[in-house]
Amino acid sequence: MRRMPAEWERQAAVQLTWPHEDTDWRETLDEISETYVRMASAITMHERLIVVADNVERVRRQLETALTDSQMHSVGFVEFTSNDTWARDHGMLSAECDDGLHLLDFKFNGWGEKFEAGLDNAISRRLYESGLVKGIYEDHLDFVLEGGSVESDGMGTVFTTSQCLLAPHRNQPLTQAEIEAELKRRLGAERVVWIDYGSVEGDDTDGHIDTMVRVAPDDTLLYIGGDEALERQLMTFRTRDNRPYRLLRLPAPTRACTTYANFLVINDAVIYPTYGQPEIDEEARQTIGKAFPGRELVGIDCQAVIKQNGSLHCCTMQYFDL
Repeated sequence: MRRMPAEWERQAAVQLTWPHEDTDWRETLDEISETYVRMASAITMHERLIVVADNVERVRRQLETALTDSQMHSVGFVEFTSNDTWARDHGMLSAECDDGLHLLDFKFNGWGEKFEAGLDNAISRRLYESGLVKGIYEDHLDFVLEGGSVESDGMGTVFTTSQCLLAPHRNQPLTQAEIEAELKRRLGAERVVWIDYGSVEGDDTDGHIDTMVRVAPDDTLLYIGGDEALERQLMTFRTRDNRPYRLLRLPAPTRACTTYANFLVINDAVIYPTYGQPEIDEEARQTIGKAFPGRELVGIDCQAVIKQNGSLHCCTMQYFDL
C-alpha cells in the first residue's frame, strides 16, 4: 500500500526555508523576514515548525521578538544555506506505506532550469539527516517533481497540470502517459487528473496547481476565478464514484502575481494569503471557510511575497504524523 496524504490530514510539522541576503530577497529582506515571522507565529500556534536557515542564531533572534516561549519550544532549526526560499518545491513529499511514512526526495531543478537550484536540491537530505522529520527516506532524484505541482485527495487521486509537468527541461523525453505512470508508481496514485487551463501572471513555475486549483474534503475543489476554460474543464471532472466535484470559486485579486488558491492547511486551521484588498480578501476567507468548516482561518499579508511571484503555500512544506 502506498498513498499520498491529503494536506488536511494530521501533520507533524511545517518547513520554512528562511530568506537571507544571498537570495533574490536582498532588496526587501527586512519586509519578507517580517512576513516569515508572521507565518512562523501562525504555524506554531498549532504545530511544530522546522526552520532551515543559513544563520540559525540570526533567525532565532528574529523569532524571539514575536513568539512566546511555548511557541519557541515548537521550533526546530537546521543550519544550511539555500539558493532561495520556496520550501514547497524543494521540500520532501510524503507517502504512507505499509511500514510507515516515507519521505520522497525528488529533484528540484529551478522550475525547468530557469534558476540555480543546487543548494536547494540538497536541503531535503540535510533535513532528513537532522532527525527533525521522521520517516523512511526515498531517493527520487532521478525525477523532477515540485511539491507545488501536485495535489492529493488522500484517497488515490492526484491532480496536476499539463502546462507544468510537460514544460521544457523537466522530465523529457517522457510523454504525458509515461509521466502519469511515474506519478502513480512513486506517489501511489490510482488515478491522475490533468488540468489544462489556468495560469497566474508572472508565474515562474509554468503553472503549478497550487496557484490555480486546490483540493479540499468532501470532493471539493477550490479554483481561481477569471478563466472560463478552466471552469468548464473542472465541471467535466468526476470523482472516483462518478459524481461531479463540488466547485468553490475563489475571487480574482486585482493585482498581478496574486492568487487566493495559495493557502496552507495545518492542524485545526487554514492560513491564507491576503493582498491589502479588504473586500476581496474577505470574500476569499469566506470561500475557504466553506471548504474547511470548523478550522480557524488566519490571514497573512503576502504583499511582500508576491514581489518574487510566489505566495504563502509556496513558502511552506508540511510533514505528516501518520
